[in-house]
Amino acid sequence: MGIFDKIKEKLTNEFIDIIEWLDYTDDTIAYRFERYQNEIKNGAKLIVREGQTAVFINEGQLADVFTPGTYDLTTQNLPILTTLKGWKYGFNSPFKAEVYFVNTHLFTDEKWGTKNPITLSDERFGLVEIRAFGTYAFKVSDPGKFIVDIVGTDSNFTNFEINEHLKSLIATRFTDTVGEANLPIELYAANTSELSETCQEVMQPEFLSVGISLERFYIENVSMPEELKKEIFEYSRIDKLDLDKLTKFKTAKAIEAAAANEGGTAGAGMGMGMGFVLAQQMGGMMAPQMGGQQMQPQAPMSPPPLSVQVQYFYAANGAQQGPVSFDQLKALFASRTINRDSLVWKQGMGNWTALKEVEELKSFLGGNTPPPLPQQ
Repeated sequence: MGIFDKIKEKLTNEFIDIIEWLDYTDDTIAYRFERYQNEIKNGAKLIVREGQTAVFINEGQLADVFTPGTYDLTTQNLPILTTLKGWKYGFNSPFKAEVYFVNTHLFTDEKWGTKNPITLSDERFGLVEIRAFGTYAFKVSDPGKFIVDIVGTDSNFTNFEINEHLKSLIATRFTDTVGEANLPIELYAANTSELSETCQEVMQPEFLSVGISLERFYIENVSMPEELKKEIFEYSRIDKLDLDKLTKFKTAKAIEAAAANEGGTAGAGMGMGMGFVLAQQMGGMMAPQMGGQQMQPQAPMSPPPLSVQVQYFYAANGAQQGPVSFDQLKALFASRTINRDSLVWKQGMGNWTALKEVEELKSFLGGNTPPPLPQQ
């Protein structure tokens, strides 16, 4: 390039008097307007479009900020820059300043997620791990602070450059929030809307500290290990079911299984146990019908004393269950929920004892038929 070409370039750039930025991207947050030696002509026209803000920086210091509109750059429109440069009587020659255009529209559908599982303490399940992910939306609320604190001298600053910082901030504050919430573990997935609003309130001050506003925050999913899910579902079902109804249901299932295996010893033992239960149930159903055919005995003058039904506790899956009545315990044995080696306890017993060692429960094991009479 010859000397005349350089002079032509200098003069052409120096006397261009329109400062504007047309954004053809969807990820640029801040763009530095390039000029020859950063010189701006006195009276130049500044065009700031909707969704933009123009920020003037003088020697590293924040000067004037312009919202959408068209401006003639004079000392009247640049009060802070005029003060910084000490122009008392205006200026006629070109002046130097860096001009940054900042996108102030909403940046949507930004992704976030927990890189590592979050460990929480649950009263029922102990230490558990969860993961979460979702989306958020933000926009620049204070362009001057954003340029000074975040952009610096970057000539083309994109949302990719700020997203890693924002996602780390979100993950940290999300972990703190769910830890302090102290909810039952299954409620985190069931209350994502309320939890999202709480997290947004907690994170907003830190976003604002760098000139950014967190406009939307969504938790799309809170996940946990499959083993923990199964435990929670089982716990919820047991918590809602009536123990007596559950016992009858398992008894009916056991009868079906025994009928399908009549030839085996397990089927025989099961049939014997079911016989005890069914006999009692049939007796209870037949009593009202037979009562109409038999003479009713004369009622005693005073009612007999109430019998106190013995309550049993039993161990299943390493946990204490009960109390249950004698009949319920028999049904549990018949349905194979417990077996001869299961530990049981009732009031008056010193320690937990295997079912086969408790005298009144030995009837569950069969063998109550007397031996044959001796031959005469």
